[in-house]
Amino acid sequence: MYELPKTYDPHQVEERRYQWWLERGDFEATIADDGRPRYCITIPPPNITGSLHMGHALNNAIHDVLLRWKRMQGYNVLCVPGTDHAGIATQNVVERELRKEGLTRHDLGREKFLERVWQWREQYGNTILMQFRKLGCSYDWRYTRFTLDPEYVDAVLEVFVRWWQDGHLYIGERVINWCPRCRTALSDIELEQSDEPGKLYHIRYPFEDGDGYVVVATTRPETMLGDVAVAVNPEDARYQGLIGKHLRLPLVERRIPLIADPYPDPAFGTGAVKVTPAHDPNDFEIGQRHNLPRPVIMDLDGKIDTQALRDSLNAHDNPYLQKYHGLDRYEARQQIVHDLQEGGYLEKVEDYTVPLARCERCHTVIEPLLSEQWFCRMHEIAQPAIEVVKQGKIRFLPERYKEMYLHWMENIRDWCISRQLWWGHQIPAWYCMDCHPENFGEQGEILKREDPIVQKTAPERCPRCGSTRLVRDPDVLDTWFSSAIWPHTVLGWPRDTEELRLFYPTDVLITAQEILYLWVARMIMTGLYFKGDIPFRDVYIHATVLNKEGKRMSKSLGTGIDPLELIDKYGADALRWSLLQQAGMQQSIRFYEERVVSARNFANKVWNATRFVLMHLEGADLNALRQQGAQPADALDRWVLSRLQRATQAVHNALASYQFDDGANALYEFIWSEVCDWYIEACKPRLQDPTRREQTQAMLLYLFDQLLRLLHPYMPHITEELWQAIGATEHEPALIKAQFPVANLALIDEAAEAEIAQVFEVIRAIRNLRAEVKITPGAQIPAVWVNPTDAESAERLQRHAAMIGHLAWCAEVHFGQPAERALMNPASAAEVYLPIAGLVDVARERERLQKELAKLEAEIKQVQARLRNPQFVERAKPEVVQETRQQERDLLDKHSRLKARLEQLGD
Repeated sequence: MYELPKTYDPHQVEERRYQWWLERGDFEATIADDGRPRYCITIPPPNITGSLHMGHALNNAIHDVLLRWKRMQGYNVLCVPGTDHAGIATQNVVERELRKEGLTRHDLGREKFLERVWQWREQYGNTILMQFRKLGCSYDWRYTRFTLDPEYVDAVLEVFVRWWQDGHLYIGERVINWCPRCRTALSDIELEQSDEPGKLYHIRYPFEDGDGYVVVATTRPETMLGDVAVAVNPEDARYQGLIGKHLRLPLVERRIPLIADPYPDPAFGTGAVKVTPAHDPNDFEIGQRHNLPRPVIMDLDGKIDTQALRDSLNAHDNPYLQKYHGLDRYEARQQIVHDLQEGGYLEKVEDYTVPLARCERCHTVIEPLLSEQWFCRMHEIAQPAIEVVKQGKIRFLPERYKEMYLHWMENIRDWCISRQLWWGHQIPAWYCMDCHPENFGEQGEILKREDPIVQKTAPERCPRCGSTRLVRDPDVLDTWFSSAIWPHTVLGWPRDTEELRLFYPTDVLITAQEILYLWVARMIMTGLYFKGDIPFRDVYIHATVLNKEGKRMSKSLGTGIDPLELIDKYGADALRWSLLQQAGMQQSIRFYEERVVSARNFANKVWNATRFVLMHLEGADLNALRQQGAQPADALDRWVLSRLQRATQAVHNALASYQFDDGANALYEFIWSEVCDWYIEACKPRLQDPTRREQTQAMLLYLFDQLLRLLHPYMPHITEELWQAIGATEHEPALIKAQFPVANLALIDEAAEAEIAQVFEVIRAIRNLRAEVKITPGAQIPAVWVNPTDAESAERLQRHAAMIGHLAWCAEVHFGQPAERALMNPASAAEVYLPIAGLVDVARERERLQKELAKLEAEIKQVQARLRNPQFVERAKPEVVQETRQQERDLLDKHSRLKARLEQLGD
């Protein structure tokens, strides 16, 4: 028999057990149809820049619970891990390193810079996967994927070429989200949206003929340099007869028309809006409808660039346009506002809440900017992905996310897929310098994209003119373009692999709510498009982990908790348990270290209880006891077997419905409260009784065999270690692959449960009496009296008199009412009496009760005074009033009980 140390030390167990599983190949799937049902998950690939945070810890703990559960159910389980190249994030990290050396990526050039990024990736890129191992994740590490692996790159290029050939990709000028810090385009769902305090500037645009002006309001006055019109709603009566007239653009002195368009809202302000097609997406649409010019007045660094504007207007002498050129956008704003004020154009400035979009990576305010980019037409691709969700082929859990998904998909916009980065999947498009020489600068840089040659490998010559002077598009694809094909690509697509045939579609996607659109929706679209089938059957969106105060966890804000530190202090199993106890259908959970302490205590409880059982199995023939199995000898045994079936069913139902918290709580209640606090304690006298010892040993062995199996998916390391001591057999040498319990509903015994519940209630009533008069738990008292309420209860309780005496620490249990003075406590099936002679100093106890009653009466008076105060009841929050009313009820109840106890003690 494997000997266990007295105390549980996770540092001595977890790493050793994990290595043992690896060496045995326990995480490895069988890549063949061996007749077993199959189960597959492809994990959300973390960024190679990432380090384990609480969101990762929750996400991967959930993955591992399901994998271990399914493996124990006999499934052929494959879980594919991997990492994402994370274009912007990784490039930013390496550029920061270069800045420390006084270099930029442009100093190195593209090729040398990419070498540096690959070096960084080799050194740090797998850090987070190693941290997943520390958490106990049973992934098939043979299949570890990276989104820039050669096979993965080939798949990404295949998607791009196929979509180009099918007419879904195009090059277009659109107003996109531009990050001046990262110098790249961003999609709408790569932004952080927030409302921030700002200003609303009301500016007068005078009519060309000098007869009055129109007032427009803007939060971005610097963009007025690119204004080409002012628009009003055709239904707005204020502007009837004025539409078609021309205005003079302040400072710029450009002649611009007053046009009619349905976009302006007549109810908002003056009803007139300035139109800047190159710097606002709504203005771009107005410009499209009215064929307006689109002057760009800002460069890629967010600085004002008036050179092209001065050229087009022949306004090289305009002092304002000269002065603004080269200013940062915010410096220019201050200067323009000053000049508008000086020129009499600024009517007023108001405080205003401005909706701002920031880059989610560097938090720089986004600049809407007209830019030539690659786009993907989404409407047609989205339709099948809408239908499969409506038809129920893909489930969202919690279900509220289904409606969010459908709303976004039904209003989907074209996707800007190009990024102005070097790290990532370079777009497989080439342009001919001889077909369109005007599209290239002096250094051969691409000024305009036209007639691309799109294919997976570099063309030798132009298919139109035969030229070999071809330039590849310098842009890379949006990181989410490559991660959108993750489920089928990691299984081998576009090749027809055995993995793909066996394990696609996968079973579930487990992810966070913030990437529902960025990733989940796009995987569904690409899976249906390229594989003709859904990528997964269920989408489980887990809660966001907040800190104790309900704030977002953030290292920079000082509100984060490092899961690796918690693992070092308390062990991975404790961290997993503390998270999974809260993982159900909530939108957010609050997490704090005390939860991990509680989980560590639970692990210690399981360890000590198993050691107790092992001590009492010493010298026993475990195989013989296993063959004997659980043979209940009385109602207590039938009760514990019945409770075991209910716990087993609860865990199964919880895991099947992604209600991991329900499963954890059912196990906690069963193991701690029912097995440890009651059953083991009740078994102690039986283990000393030669006539009961062997049957009790067999019961305990079976019980712990089952509860370790049930607990394993949640707390794998400690349960495997205990299993090796108590449960391992030649047939089932490792718990990780032992059979998961199935509830035997025939063993659910409601009569035994009711009988034992009555017994335990009587024991609690006696213990409460002892506590009231400060008798130390465990200290033996001479006697108690139990007075059953009916004959049936009397028969039941008398049957268990020995157990009542043992668990209530009483030498004798009498039935009926005592003749001597005693304290009484009611239970549902009986009244229990504690004779107080020799145990309680009556005078002192009466004095203590009287003081406590006086204190209670003062508290009651104070609470009732608050509730009688109309101002409190009317003005306080409803929940505060409700809490105060509950406080009053609790105090009155306690007062009633103490008064009754005082009366029992008599004079």
